[in-house]
Amino acid sequence: MHAPPKTPDPVTPRILLRAYAVGLFPMGEDEGDEHLHWFDPHERGIFPLDGLIVSKSLAKTIRAAPFQITTDKDFEGVLARCAESWPGREKTWINGRIANLFRELYALGFAHSIEAWRDGELVGGLYGLAMGGAFFGESMFHRATDASKICLVHLVARLNCGGYRLLDAQFVTPHLESLGAIEILREDYRERLHQALTVEGDFRALDRSDLSPATILAWARQKNSR
Repeated sequence: MHAPPKTPDPVTPRILLRAYAVGLFPMGEDEGDEHLHWFDPHERGIFPLDGLIVSKSLAKTIRAAPFQITTDKDFEGVLARCAESWPGREKTWINGRIANLFRELYALGFAHSIEAWRDGELVGGLYGLAMGGAFFGESMFHRATDASKICLVHLVARLNCGGYRLLDAQFVTPHLESLGAIEILREDYRERLHQALTVEGDFRALDRSDLSPATILAWARQKNSR
């Protein structure tokens, strides 16, 4: 007896891109639930690209360079660690379908990761989706103090250097708020998203710089009119 043919997944990477372009994003109930639940919150979390909070202690740590920071070196590793559960977060919203879609988006050049390494071990990172002049942050993790924060600083530096207009954080937590994330109304978010998608950010622009801690901090702390 032959198994019935599998029904193609109606959500493709291209459909996902169109969803993000109008302000929607998916989450899973947990890793065992393969359904996609779509969100368009009344209040949306963003990081103003001229408002990242880099404390004196964090800036000092960045100057000390305790980690090797890379871009798109281990997207799969970052994705897997972001999907792990830990005490206080026993359930993860990154289910198999979302993970597979982002693997495809990475292969297509839309998804990116920032990694923090120490002694050859992946100890922090974040990943998200870049489209036009918008970056949609998905998740971050750390296994060493300040590793994910430093990855965020590097991301903001990269976005500022590359001419991006919007860094989406989806929801604001106390941790993200301490780093400068704010909530804006859905209508404001959609307008900012529309404006961001009219430009084409260059995610690799920062690679043409010296990538020193001083340069990273200068770009991350850039004040502008966006």
